[in-house]
Amino acid sequence: MTFGIGIGLIMALIFRKADAEHDQATDAMFAGQASMRRAAVVFMMVLVLLLMAGTFQLAFLKQVYFQINLPVNGIDQFQSYLSQIVPFDPAKGEEGVTAQGVLLIGLLILIGLTSWRGIERIHEGFNSWTWISIALVGLTLLTASLGLLPHAEGVTLTLSGKFFGVLISVSILGWMLRSVLTEDETRDFLWESWRFVKQIFPLLIVGVFIVGVLRMLIQPEWIEAIAGQNTLIGNFVGVIFGVFMYFPTLVEVPIAQMFLNLGMHRGPLLAYLISDPELSLQSILITATIIGRTKAWVYVGWVALFSTLAGLIYGSWVDGTSIGIVALYLIAFLAVLALTLYLMNKRSSQKATFHSTASTD
Repeated sequence: MTFGIGIGLIMALIFRKADAEHDQATDAMFAGQASMRRAAVVFMMVLVLLLMAGTFQLAFLKQVYFQINLPVNGIDQFQSYLSQIVPFDPAKGEEGVTAQGVLLIGLLILIGLTSWRGIERIHEGFNSWTWISIALVGLTLLTASLGLLPHAEGVTLTLSGKFFGVLISVSILGWMLRSVLTEDETRDFLWESWRFVKQIFPLLIVGVFIVGVLRMLIQPEWIEAIAGQNTLIGNFVGVIFGVFMYFPTLVEVPIAQMFLNLGMHRGPLLAYLISDPELSLQSILITATIIGRTKAWVYVGWVALFSTLAGLIYGSWVDGTSIGIVALYLIAFLAVLALTLYLMNKRSSQKATFHSTASTD
């Protein structure tokens, strides 16, 4: 968290002029506009609760409260077939394909088709496809929150706290969309959500495809051979590996343990662990479309720099360097960083003064 705050402050300092101009433009755009209705604020808060219920790994959310056994034959055979056509190795962070995953993919396809019919031209009015697409979204969220365990006698559905949290949140959101929000608020929410999905979905497909190809081409042994020692190149390779070989959060620890057992130095390993949650090819592509390519790549550069140096300094300490010398390394880096930002700030101020004088003349 401190890592992200530090980079955010540096980004704010570098792009403060552009941000100030953007703030002035948005202030002028929204000046005199009415504030949000209380119902809209409550709707946003319920969306936040839905996100928390679906992602937070809290004990009461992970606790299984009910199990339902369904006598549906063939699910276990279908799962075995999926494991055969898509082999996977959990030690390498490969998740494979599950029957539940196939079901979710099918639901997502249906959401896309119905949304194209019901939301693409929503400003012309609501239709039955609109409400079908909303219902499918709720069904997809509930399906994703279920535990689905195929076996020879059928399938067992596990209902955890996550499922009930998602169920309550989705029910409240559906009721508010139907009865509390105005027609304009509902229309704007659905249209902006659909527009955002259309914007990022192609990038996600491209990013996931490229990451999958690279995962098959790059072998962990190659990374271990390069990052076996605490060198600048080794730490940088750890950062690059964290960017392109994106793993879900839950498998980062076993992956890190695997690299450690293979002989990867703890310095590059730390650089990987820092960069992996912060950067991925998918997030870079999506972030660039939102804040612009320049800011996105500046952010990527700062994350790579800080991750590399963090791994290098930590690796030096692991190798036996005294804490005093490590502290001197850190102070020297912070001094260079402060001097660099000061010079950039001074140069930017001089340019602004020059342009102001030139325009006055």
